[in-house]
Amino acid sequence: MRTRLNSLPLFWRVFGTNAAVLVLAFLALVFAPVTVSVPPTAIELVVLAVGLACLLALNLGLLRPAFRPLDELVETMRGHDPLSPGRRVRVSGGPAVVALAQAFNEMLDRLESERRESARRALVVQEGERKRIARELHDEVGQTLTGVMLQVEGLAGRIPEELREQLDELRETARHGTEEVRRIARRLRPEALEDLGLESALAALAAAIGEQAHLRIERRLEPGLPLSQEQDLVVYRIAQEALTNVARHADATKVELHLERTDGRAILTVRDDGGGLPPGAFWSSQGIRGMRERAMLIGAQLTIGKPAAGGTEVQLSVPLEPRTA
Repeated sequence: MRTRLNSLPLFWRVFGTNAAVLVLAFLALVFAPVTVSVPPTAIELVVLAVGLACLLALNLGLLRPAFRPLDELVETMRGHDPLSPGRRVRVSGGPAVVALAQAFNEMLDRLESERRESARRALVVQEGERKRIARELHDEVGQTLTGVMLQVEGLAGRIPEELREQLDELRETARHGTEEVRRIARRLRPEALEDLGLESALAALAAAIGEQAHLRIERRLEPGLPLSQEQDLVVYRIAQEALTNVARHADATKVELHLERTDGRAILTVRDDGGGLPPGAFWSSQGIRGMRERAMLIGAQLTIGKPAAGGTEVQLSVPLEPRTA
C-alpha cells in the first residue's frame, strides 16, 4: 500500500491528503456530539481549536513524506560543489519527483564529464605552453646571460683596477640571473618527471625547495606505482604547489612528503608544522583552487585540513587501475 501511494504523482498525493483531511472534518462535524451555538461559548471554542490543531497535524504528517524528496533535491542542488564531483540526489518519491531527480543526476553527469574533458584539454595546452616558455628561457635568455658572463670574463684582464669591484658585481649579477632562469625553467618543465619517473621527480623537487627555503623535508616515496602519465603530472603539480605554499606562507620548519599505496589508491600527503591555513583560504586561494581542479581532472579526492599536532595537511587520493600483464 505504501509503495503504491509513493508511486502516485505529487499532485494526486497532495489532493488525496487534503481530501482525506476534509472528509475527516466533515465526518467529525456530522457524527460527533458537538454543537456550536451563536455566539460560541468558551468550551466550544476550545473543542474547535483542538479539532483544528489535530487536522493541521494530520495534514502535516501526511504531506511531509510527499515533499521530503524535493527537500533532499534542493539540499543537494545547493550543496553541490563542481570541484568535488560524485554527489548525487537519491531517486525516490512519486513519478514527477523521480523524473526530476533523474534529470538532475543526468545533468550533473554531463556537466562533470564536460568539465573534466575541458580541464584535460586545458591541462594539455597549459603544459605545452610551460614547455615552450621553459625552452625559450633556457635557449634564449639563458644563452644570452651566459654570453654576458663570457664577455665579462673577457674584460676582466683589460679594465682598470678601480673598476674591478663593479665588474665582479656585474659577473655575480649575471651568474645569479642565469641560475634563476634555469630554476624557473626547471619548475615550468619537470624534466626529471619525464626522464626518471615520479619518485625521482618528487625527490628532486623536495631537495630543491628544501634547500631554497631552508626546510627539513622528510620523504617517504613508494616506487613503481601504476599511475598514468596524466596522473603522474597531476600528483607532481599538486605536490609542487603544496610545497611552494609551505615555503612561502606556512612559516614551517619541517615538512613530510609521502607517496604510498593504500587500499588500491595512491596517497600523496604533504604535512607541515607551520601556522595553518587562514580562515576561508580553502575557497579563496587560487593555488588551492588549481589543486582541486587538477584533482578533479583525474577523478582524485583532495582534502586539506589541520592535523591534531597543528600545521596543514594536504592529501591527494588517486584511484589506481590494475595493470594487466
